[in-house]
Amino acid sequence: MERRKDYDGPSLSTNSSNVPPMDHDKPSKGFLSSLSSKLPGRSTESTTLRPYDKSQDYLLGVRGCLVPMAFCWTFLQTFVPAAVKASANTTGETWELALRKSLSVLFWNDTLIYGSIVFLSARTICVPFLLDPTKATLAGSVFRRGFSLWLPVAATLIIVYGVFTHAMGGNQYLVDFATLTANTSMVTGLYIIPSSLANFNAIFMTFWITYGFQTQAGSWAFPTQMLWIISVIFQQSYTVFMSMTIIPYTRQRWRVYGAFAFIATAWWVYSWAWYSITGLLIADAVMHMGMRPGQSGTSFSVGKLRVPFWSLGLLFMAAGFAMQFVWVAVRPDLMNEELYYHTGIYLTGGIQYGIDVSTAQIRADCYLIITGFWLMLETSSILQAIFRTKFLVLLGRRSLSYFLTQSIIIYTLGIKLATNTMSGDVSKLPRARGIAFVATLLVSIAAAEAMYWTVERPSRWLGRKTWDWIRE
Repeated sequence: MERRKDYDGPSLSTNSSNVPPMDHDKPSKGFLSSLSSKLPGRSTESTTLRPYDKSQDYLLGVRGCLVPMAFCWTFLQTFVPAAVKASANTTGETWELALRKSLSVLFWNDTLIYGSIVFLSARTICVPFLLDPTKATLAGSVFRRGFSLWLPVAATLIIVYGVFTHAMGGNQYLVDFATLTANTSMVTGLYIIPSSLANFNAIFMTFWITYGFQTQAGSWAFPTQMLWIISVIFQQSYTVFMSMTIIPYTRQRWRVYGAFAFIATAWWVYSWAWYSITGLLIADAVMHMGMRPGQSGTSFSVGKLRVPFWSLGLLFMAAGFAMQFVWVAVRPDLMNEELYYHTGIYLTGGIQYGIDVSTAQIRADCYLIITGFWLMLETSSILQAIFRTKFLVLLGRRSLSYFLTQSIIIYTLGIKLATNTMSGDVSKLPRARGIAFVATLLVSIAAAEAMYWTVERPSRWLGRKTWDWIRE
């Protein structure tokens, strides 16, 4: 049997084999039979398992790498703030400032971490549809997306409500710890959810808000106030879902040019779609344009010269990191200058000079680093093999559970242990840091495993079963 050709947009010929089969090409069975055959519930194929490509497991490995990076940022921002890039604590011991100007840019950089999460989400959620571009796959991806996030976030905010409103009785102990350790970087003004109804509203708004993500109650109540990331990736999921539907029906060149225009526009209006559409474009290039190790799509032409994508990626990463190191070590006054040169579509309609730089930042330097990294990763078999290691894949499967639990552990167990260890004597802070680090690391692992097995996995199972049920 002849192998079916990959679909690359509509052909001018009406009988071209390059056109995907349409419903009207099938033998007629009458109006009612034809209509019922189009109903999703009439499909005889199993819908419990979505299309899966094991060669894409390195995506989970990248998620796994973000887990220790996020833990390090949260812990150091709380206990060693001077060692964190762009923290409010600009003075400290020599080794802390050395870390601030070196490793913090690479390994516990908050803007790079949450930018990577948004990018990786877009790169990942489109894969099932790109593997099997059918209406059932698209509808299933959209339907199950909410289930994978709703229940874990709801469980997390219920825990936050129980711990900080009832068990801890507020956040005064955070203020006392920050005052004792002279920490002006950590979040001490957590929103204390006053009632169960307010908690329900906070959970609901996490998935309803479309702008000003950091102003929502759920994120304000969450330790480190970083829960807004969930809102961003949930809303950007629909940007990706809507955009990816055109992929099977347009030519490659048109898709690339269109994506470039979309990305440039999203950058100008300061939208997270800037990152999301880039992730979708790279996924499209991998699945349909041969941008895989050993294939022809790993380079592009400049005149008669073929330029490998890994070299472009290396250039992007070098430029992005160079900017970040200059902003941190040499010219910190220029760190946020680029943020002002976008249009303020939600503010004045002109240049957004009124932007609050203390909120989430959609940065050009982080974009260059992330895009450069992915260009190198997608075209390197060695890098993909590294990120396919079982440990990283294991962490990647649990990354959401780690994100939702580790901040709570550090802000409760970690700070309480450190406070009791110091007993008002700040000279004992180094010892308190060590004890808190070991304790929070071990308990975070246990808490993440508990969240993964009792909430995250069941929520995904429920999404699959509910999707199957409504199609029966």
